[in-house]
Amino acid sequence: MKREPAGLSAEERARYARHLVIPDFGDLAQRKLKDARVLVVGLGGLGSPTSLYLAAAGVGTLGIVDADSVEISNLQRQVIYAERDAGAPKVEAAMARLCGLNSHVKIQTHGQQFSSSNAARIAANYDAIVDGTDNLETRYVMNETALRLEIPYIYGAVYQLEGQAALLCTPGGPCYSCLFPTPPPPESLRPASETGILGVVPGIIGLIQATEVIRWITGYAERGPNRLLLYDARRIEFTSIPIEADPDCPLCHAHVKGSTSRDESSSDSRGPSERTSSP
Repeated sequence: MKREPAGLSAEERARYARHLVIPDFGDLAQRKLKDARVLVVGLGGLGSPTSLYLAAAGVGTLGIVDADSVEISNLQRQVIYAERDAGAPKVEAAMARLCGLNSHVKIQTHGQQFSSSNAARIAANYDAIVDGTDNLETRYVMNETALRLEIPYIYGAVYQLEGQAALLCTPGGPCYSCLFPTPPPPESLRPASETGILGVVPGIIGLIQATEVIRWITGYAERGPNRLLLYDARRIEFTSIPIEADPDCPLCHAHVKGSTSRDESSSDSRGPSERTSSP
């Protein structure tokens, strides 16, 4: 039997007062957030706003994963850091900021790259994985890990003045490999230092990812269809594309059979184009 989420203290009720008066949200939803454990992989332009708003919302435990240190060029979009953090490990600077924002949230740091060799160990006991990365290989690892652990994967990506986000790996829904069966050619991928990126775009996409996490944890996500949300900052325009699980997806098929090996030989190019640069 699933245990009842922990209650809220008087201090927590004061902190989350604006949540508690939302119709169909209230006490139970806030207690579910308090009980939740969310892993944010990557603390760049996407992971910064996502982790800040999840901490502010009252997610009980936040795991943060990043092996990099803060650089001055990060500050144009990675809003979790300050100038004084330059040179510091991102997980340490981010933990200090998040603890200062909400002392009720437990922060677990993982100062390493998220890879196939450590993914299962790092992600164990979390309820969701949030994508804050710029690395396609890592996205496939996160996707496969989410399927193995039967938890959602909240995808996000940005490129110049564009972004996209989706809630993936939910029961009966599509996974990342359903949308992007094969990665684009390596020569087509360039870092943000070459392509550029408007600083507010990862902020917008990161907040959408945080919203998807909250919707899923509290039950609001059950009220909407699976879709890929596209954002164009040039036009201030959102486009929502319905998405479905691919019955021929090798990863989903393998997962159903109890295996998590990915068919690297597939050359199919179904689904929308993946556009990304370093957030």
